[in-house]
Amino acid sequence: MLPIQLFRTNKELILEGLRKKNFKEPELVDKIISLDERRRALQVENDNLAASVNSASKNIGQLMAKGEKDKADEMKRVVAMNKDRGREISDQLNALETELHDTLVLLPNLPHSSVATGKTPEDNEVVRTGGNMPDLGDNKLPHWELMEKYKLVDLELGNKITGSGFPVFMGQGARLQRALINYFLNYNTGAGYKEVCPPFMVNEASAYGTGQLPDKEGQMYHVTVDGFYLIPTAEVPVTNIYRDTIIPEQELPVKMTAYSPCFRREAGSYGKDVRGLNRVHQFDKVEVVQLAHPAKSYDTLEDMVRHVELLVQNLGLPYRILRLCGGDMSFASALTYDFEVYSAAQERWLEVSSVSNFESFQTNRMKIRFKDGNGKTQLAHSLNGSSLALPRIIACLLENNQAADGIRLPEVLVAYFGKEMIS
Repeated sequence: MLPIQLFRTNKELILEGLRKKNFKEPELVDKIISLDERRRALQVENDNLAASVNSASKNIGQLMAKGEKDKADEMKRVVAMNKDRGREISDQLNALETELHDTLVLLPNLPHSSVATGKTPEDNEVVRTGGNMPDLGDNKLPHWELMEKYKLVDLELGNKITGSGFPVFMGQGARLQRALINYFLNYNTGAGYKEVCPPFMVNEASAYGTGQLPDKEGQMYHVTVDGFYLIPTAEVPVTNIYRDTIIPEQELPVKMTAYSPCFRREAGSYGKDVRGLNRVHQFDKVEVVQLAHPAKSYDTLEDMVRHVELLVQNLGLPYRILRLCGGDMSFASALTYDFEVYSAAQERWLEVSSVSNFESFQTNRMKIRFKDGNGKTQLAHSLNGSSLALPRIIACLLENNQAADGIRLPEVLVAYFGKEMIS
């Protein structure tokens, strides 16, 4: 959530950031400024009334002591009127506070100054590429055919049990999932991230805290009876661990990693984008989250990008890193790098990770703070990244490493999987 002070001091900065993100309701900025001005004026009136009541209450006692009952009674009448007006103002203030808050949460985070203007993924900037493109010849198979050939994933069985987009991993496919999760977690903890195992459902306050509500309400599965939401990413419960917390400055940065299943409705997805594991409603992912000092958060972001990049390199996959343009960024992000790996059989790039700095947008909602050396309380910055999302990683591992006698696994996975080949 954007700080209200910014609306008072730099309206044009907000409008420029919203234009860069292609936000469709810039008129909300003027509405927020107007609501804030009305709220502040009422607050001044309320404070003056309270001071007047306090002063008059003292005077009433003095008048009574002097025997000036008529003056005291008149002052009591004025005090009663002021108290009635104070209650009216309090009701108006509560209504304005609610309307102001409900309007503020509709605005996305502002993009970092380095974010390029653009509307579509085609406007994203390729920062760098790595890895070698495999030459598979004419007999290459897409991963959905490889999954069927080696009995790794049963999409039809998932459709029977739940519905389309809920794959069932079986045999070597299930073992590959487990191998990747364990490798990713060990890689992250080896880099100083503390492993946590969070709940896979969250309440409304948690979903609001990371910006899923009200922006992505239609994309989450909602357990209506209890008011819980199935998590779209471990970022949501993990970041909320520190909601309403003041972190000692010397403990920054806080580094956490977690495995979780992720649930996304993906409404409107169709065509080639949903073949096989390209886009599913339930998938596994390992996440990294950091809470950082504001002065160091962009250095932290670059460190996280390098962390994910080395992980992709260790898997031997051709990749590229994109800096997203304003129109392709998420609601809460100030700056995002996407990682894509090349699917050799499909001959297309598939996103497998986003690494983002949210600055204070999430922490302002969650009141995640620290005290600096001067004793001043400040908002921390929050960052997160996928490290990594499994479905498309598996798709590319299967396609890019296929051979006549099976699928050769990267060296880093052999100890986790138990053998070198899927056959």
